[in-house]
Amino acid sequence: MPKAAPLPSREQVLDYIRGNDGTVNKREIARAFGLNADQRVELRRMLKDLQNDGVIERRRGRRFSRPGALPSVAVVEISGLDTDGEVFARPVGWEGPEAPRIFVAPEKRGRSALGIGERVLARLKSVGPDMYEAQVIRRLVAPRPRTLGIYSLVGNEGRILPIDRRQRDELVVPPGDSLDAEPGELVWVETRSARPLGLRHAKVVERLGPTSGPRSITMITIHDHDIPVAFSAAALAEAEAAGPAPAEGRDDLRDCPLVTIDGADARDFDDAVWAEADPSPDNAGGWHLLVAIADVAWYVRRGSALDSAAGERGNSVYFPDRVVPMLPEALSNGWCSLVPAEDRPCLAAHMWIDADGRLIGHRFVRGLMRSAARLTYEQVQAAVDGQPDDRTAPLLEPVIRPLYGAYAALARGRAARGVLELDVPERRVAIAEDGSVAGIHVRERVDSHKLIEEFMIAANVAAAETLERRKVPCLYRVHDRPSLEKLRSLREFLDTIGIGLPRGDALKPKDFNRILERAAGRPEARLVNEVVLRSQAQAAYDPENIGHFGLALRRYAHFTSPIRRYADLVVHRRLIGALALGPGGTGADDDDHLSPVADHISATERRAAAAERDATDRFTASFLADRVGAAFRGRINGVTRFGLFVTLDDTGADGLVPVASLPDDYYVHDASAHRLTGRTYGLTFRLGDRVEARLVEANPVTGGLILELLSGIPEKGRPRTGVRPPSPADRRRSDRRPGRRR
Repeated sequence: MPKAAPLPSREQVLDYIRGNDGTVNKREIARAFGLNADQRVELRRMLKDLQNDGVIERRRGRRFSRPGALPSVAVVEISGLDTDGEVFARPVGWEGPEAPRIFVAPEKRGRSALGIGERVLARLKSVGPDMYEAQVIRRLVAPRPRTLGIYSLVGNEGRILPIDRRQRDELVVPPGDSLDAEPGELVWVETRSARPLGLRHAKVVERLGPTSGPRSITMITIHDHDIPVAFSAAALAEAEAAGPAPAEGRDDLRDCPLVTIDGADARDFDDAVWAEADPSPDNAGGWHLLVAIADVAWYVRRGSALDSAAGERGNSVYFPDRVVPMLPEALSNGWCSLVPAEDRPCLAAHMWIDADGRLIGHRFVRGLMRSAARLTYEQVQAAVDGQPDDRTAPLLEPVIRPLYGAYAALARGRAARGVLELDVPERRVAIAEDGSVAGIHVRERVDSHKLIEEFMIAANVAAAETLERRKVPCLYRVHDRPSLEKLRSLREFLDTIGIGLPRGDALKPKDFNRILERAAGRPEARLVNEVVLRSQAQAAYDPENIGHFGLALRRYAHFTSPIRRYADLVVHRRLIGALALGPGGTGADDDDHLSPVADHISATERRAAAAERDATDRFTASFLADRVGAAFRGRINGVTRFGLFVTLDDTGADGLVPVASLPDDYYVHDASAHRLTGRTYGLTFRLGDRVEARLVEANPVTGGLILELLSGIPEKGRPRTGVRPPSPADRRRSDRRPGRRR
């Protein structure tokens, strides 16, 4: 038997990663050094230590790199222009959650302008955290980039208004290239090479229909993010053929008064809850919980057309006016929805917790249940607060109060763990019957929301523990600790407002909670919550468990929403197979399937989040479109070299104040201090400053808001000479282009 090679040192592993531009995985490293199986375990520990030390970071596909590093030469894609006309790009094939920002240096005169979507080979130079400057080496031949936009006519000339807010210039459609599109239609176009002067040309390659009316906003967003909408005929046929699941082999839970508690606008009900005081004398003050989840695995079998459709989507996508479901309606709103007074198959977790909310036992069963009631968060909270209605009154004592008793114990357990307690308001767009926006509100969060959240967390932990004890590979929900670079940036920001962050990289959620507690009650409280949120790593799915930092949990898996998340369906199948609970489970032959599924559904989750955010922005812009010229109060929540982002108090909407609209000066961007400072007059704009701004533009197609500051110009940094910086009105009368880099 050949002798194994010696285990490489940390420096040797780092040198290998650096030499491969940070695109290697554990298997490639092990193969390069000739490591055996036992040494690969040690290598895994070494890579984990290097991650914790912030020396390397892990990206999609479990590949390793230096934190945020890009190679000195790379292919980048032109992605847009800032308000001063500077070109920026993103690295092609970037696998991290947030791509570094790349500013492209101007090319020599006489060369045609770079077009959005064009790819170039560039030499990269780091100019700041997550920021690079690119010198173009050569342009690359690539497929013609496609753009989604609105077709219109200007005179007899066709024009395209891109829906991507980063593309600020219209496109020209030459005669014969319109595909007979009508004004106001949503179309896909292929953009042509940029010309030295004037607008770029484009050719219509697909017509998607009219965009008139508020309901078009979601359609635009769906197409913009390439979200699958139509189900295959085979998947629809399988869903329509579904029927009641047999009671044989299932625990009969129909006499248990399980209830569903969801938002008033919920479209599907896949989880039901129940609790009682634990009668065991060995668990005084403890509780017995039951969380029943729709048995989607019974209807959606591995390798079926339904499974293919659900896997492609990865998750449901929720918009203000509709949902794009992961499963056809016959299942998502039918056999897999726990509607009241109807028998439904379920996978249920019996859990026992002690008086301090610690999970001390659990058992999974495949059951048949009958929901006692469909309740809303508002109904349940009102009942506990002394205002029960006809539906909650008979359930108050036998069902609702025990739920709150168990929640109180779970809340104690949450506090003892030190869960990260961020308070970031969530916007809710209310839609009128005609599809228009009736209003935009901050979503209220009461104890009934937290109750369901804690019950679901407990069930998710129980699922992960069960699979781990059975030594069955699991699809974990993982959340890594913040990177050293993000901690450094957060620490620099907190220093500017007099709040210190402990040194070191072994911070725990409770350390961040102390920061939030110190900021509570201060004008910067909301801002601090948002900045702490930005400092956190992005949660993802992974068959390798690194724990969940934010929830302060060693193991965690999504189990409670298989109607809308493919990850939960995978976990259901693993539990069914591991516990021998009947058909629909998966076993060891499915282990190799976990890694690619984890990568895919992590990506579809990010896609859904971006689409939902963009739709909210577009609906908000539609709501504000008739208020152009009005003044709003807000706070600066982002500072960049090309302007300020301001969050408006009333709606939570974000708008851009272009640097060109600020009082005339050359503004220097200090990324670490999150501020813009005028070089001549010293005028400074900082993250968190209170401002008043006028709405200049609201574009429902892109969701973009353009603002102009009216007040809130800080006193600090005013010119010592007594010379008043020119106002925006003064600037508009000037021939100069303020704020432009000179």
